[in-house]
Amino acid sequence: MAKTPSPADFAAVRGDIEAILRQPDYDDGSAGPVLVRLAWHSAGTYDKETDTGGSNGSGMRFEAEAGDPANAGLQHARAFLEPIKARHPWISYSDLWTLAGVVAVKAMGGPDIAWRGGRTDFVDDSKLPPRGRLPDATQGADHLRHIFYRMGFNDQEIVALSGAHTLGRCHSDRSGFDGPWVNQPTRFSNTYFRLIMSMEWKEKVLPNGLKQFVYFDEDTESELMMLPTDLALLSDPSFSVWVKKYAEDKDLFYEHFSRVFDKLMELGITRDGTGRITNTDNMKGGYHPAPKRNGVSVSSPSETTVRSKL
Repeated sequence: MAKTPSPADFAAVRGDIEAILRQPDYDDGSAGPVLVRLAWHSAGTYDKETDTGGSNGSGMRFEAEAGDPANAGLQHARAFLEPIKARHPWISYSDLWTLAGVVAVKAMGGPDIAWRGGRTDFVDDSKLPPRGRLPDATQGADHLRHIFYRMGFNDQEIVALSGAHTLGRCHSDRSGFDGPWVNQPTRFSNTYFRLIMSMEWKEKVLPNGLKQFVYFDEDTESELMMLPTDLALLSDPSFSVWVKKYAEDKDLFYEHFSRVFDKLMELGITRDGTGRITNTDNMKGGYHPAPKRNGVSVSSPSETTVRSKL
């Protein structure tokens, strides 16, 4: 019978997540941004009309979801977390992935985000959502609304969630785009919004034909970039109101981001008055943690390297 985890159990996992965030050989020296992306993509498949997708199930354990081009590169995030799964085999992957995103945001200087456990792991891929539910960064405001309204978000929440682009960078071998949004991509802040508002972004066509927008920072001698969907936030009147508010008020952005990221992590989850998840899979199967995966194949630091940090 699966273990019923206690607050102390989850606290131990939090500590182990914090311990693996520093990764000198990966990207900008931190696993934090890619863990946030893993959490977001694990939940962002939700469709409120059909009540499918969402953070329950950990669908990226299966090729049908892991192989979605929108999830390219997330094998690195999953590999960083495998030693923690080995150390705490009782935790479900769906809890581990969402908790990792929340812990990473806080560790990188972001707000506290509420998080509740109890998600279960699907036993097979029969309930995975179809591909195509995650955003296409080549598109504009109408596309953003199509994607995020489907999940149940409004315009203000779309802009707040987009503020996560203050973390990490794009990779030409993953999304096809290339470069960081900000100069300190491992530090959570409202810099993303301030840069959208204040800099002159020039169109740049990449060798693969994709179009992004760039600004050369002479102080740091580095090129920053924005995606078409990023600049759509500025050109759309309803979105731009919130871009301006968040650029001017970091505390407001942190408050709104904390609420909307919590909402994102709960997509597809139904709880009773005690906080227990009442989804069918959870009620019939209980708290089902899938076993640790073997033979994880990624080109990120090895599990042995990560495990040594725990």
